[in-house]
Amino acid sequence: MNPLQQIRQLGSLIGAALLAASIVVFLLPRVGAAAGQGTAVQLPLQRVADIPMPGRTSRFDYASGDLERHLLMIAHLGDGEIVVFDTQEARVTATIKNIAAVHGVLVVPELSRAFASATGTNEIVAIDEKTLKVVARMPGGVYPDGMAYAPDVHKLYVSDETGKTETVIDVSTNRRVKTIALDGEVGNTQYDPVSRHIFVNVQTRRQLVEIDPSTDAIVARIDLPGADGNHGLLIAPQSRLAFIACEGNSKMLVLDMRTERVSQSFDVGRDPDVLALDASARTVYVAGEAGVVSMFRYDGTRVTKAGESFLGPNAHVAYVDAVTHRSYFPLKNLEGHPTLRIMAPK
Repeated sequence: MNPLQQIRQLGSLIGAALLAASIVVFLLPRVGAAAGQGTAVQLPLQRVADIPMPGRTSRFDYASGDLERHLLMIAHLGDGEIVVFDTQEARVTATIKNIAAVHGVLVVPELSRAFASATGTNEIVAIDEKTLKVVARMPGGVYPDGMAYAPDVHKLYVSDETGKTETVIDVSTNRRVKTIALDGEVGNTQYDPVSRHIFVNVQTRRQLVEIDPSTDAIVARIDLPGADGNHGLLIAPQSRLAFIACEGNSKMLVLDMRTERVSQSFDVGRDPDVLALDASARTVYVAGEAGVVSMFRYDGTRVTKAGESFLGPNAHVAYVDAVTHRSYFPLKNLEGHPTLRIMAPK
């Protein structure tokens, strides 16, 4: 073989190698690419355990806990019950049944009460945290979902998603005392302990609505440029930041609550749903319907993405224990069984 032939053969071999490499890179599964987000850094988490859950392989929804009692309550929407989990002993201790199509669950430790939104019967169900017995049922609107508690006025605020209202319940009497028209499909509701106001996503108006619990009047409508289906909501009160998950365009917006302006926007996994906060670690978790979880850290008002990857099938619900820093993700179907996946920082 003469030198010219050798050069041509070498060129052919290099071209074939580059083509093969490009095919391999194309075929490699990338969480970011699958979610339409580009390359993402792996989550700085490690799996601690997968705990079997009772019931059928049906949808879970919100989760809420009591740190002092090591109590975690998880809404098993598809089974119409709440699963009670002991985070210290890492085991299921009870199920609370007959809460039809339970979406939201909110534990209020100071009241020794938990509240659940039973969308199947359009009720809010009050549960004694000690006995785990249902103690009251109240009207919850047309489609009750997320909830927040304003301690100064002893009121529970409930997102009525398709009813386009906020239902207000006096927890001292277990009675509905007000229905606030929001003029749009309602997302999640959160209480801000600094302003002592309630904030509600109105997703079809691309707004965050601020309510004064002392009068139940709307005091502000904050426009959210870049929002599409702003459903999930979380407030980091000391940093004066609100984190808003938009299910329509798979974005997380950061709202500076001092200026009432969107300061940052991030791509996240498809159909983001539940957000969870580890306040002591200044970390926010965003869980999406596609099973992709994103983590963000904030320092002052500056937010950076700490990691993102596929955590488990339908891992759209997250709860974080701010003492142990462990995170909990109920999965409706892991190898044929409902499972609670527990993660911890690496």
